[in-house]
Amino acid sequence: MPEVMFAGPDGRLEGRYHHSKETGAPLALILHPHPLHGGTMNNRVTYTMYQAFQRLGFSVMRFNFRGVGRSQGRYDGGIGEIGDAAAALDWMQAVNPNSGGLWIAGYSFGAFIGMQLLMRRPEISGWISVAPPANHYDFGFLAPCPCGGLMLHGDSDELVPEPAVKKLVDKLNTQKGVSVDYRILPGADHVFASHADVIAEHLEDYVRKTVARRAMALAAD
Repeated sequence: MPEVMFAGPDGRLEGRYHHSKETGAPLALILHPHPLHGGTMNNRVTYTMYQAFQRLGFSVMRFNFRGVGRSQGRYDGGIGEIGDAAAALDWMQAVNPNSGGLWIAGYSFGAFIGMQLLMRRPEISGWISVAPPANHYDFGFLAPCPCGGLMLHGDSDELVPEPAVKKLVDKLNTQKGVSVDYRILPGADHVFASHADVIAEHLEDYVRKTVARRAMALAAD
């Protein structure tokens, strides 16, 4: 699990990167929770998603936003953090010029940043959002949302009530050509204390099915 340091908009950023042995493997970028509330790339949910994408054969990176761990800079209210994530994508794409697709996965604050990045990078082909803070941030920028994805949320989330996420999902699913797979995890709160493995199972199931469906569509063409 090589440690990497790469250039961000506000100084060097610290990450962990796994390079797939498969030629032309797809890429995945994992984004951690809020920097001011203890969020780091070593968060349990973030690390669980990192491992899940490894098992799926992806080249995958998780990294610390500015001001976290050994990453330089300071918290920027979300704006600079979008630039950090874009820099991480740039680094991965430079290392993998012939990658077979690009996915982004974020947890809590990381889900919000991931969806912002989705609107700026048309090459992103799939996304995973875990506990998106739909009651804290305005997700109205997802108009139109470029592609479908997977949204996971706990029905016992005390910080982000489930109905707020359901409202976001329903709004996205009214958009033409967009299908959001919304899966509610019974008994899970915002930190998913005993549900990390369940998140991994849902992620792997969704990504496998989505990749297989796209391969079939290409073959049919």
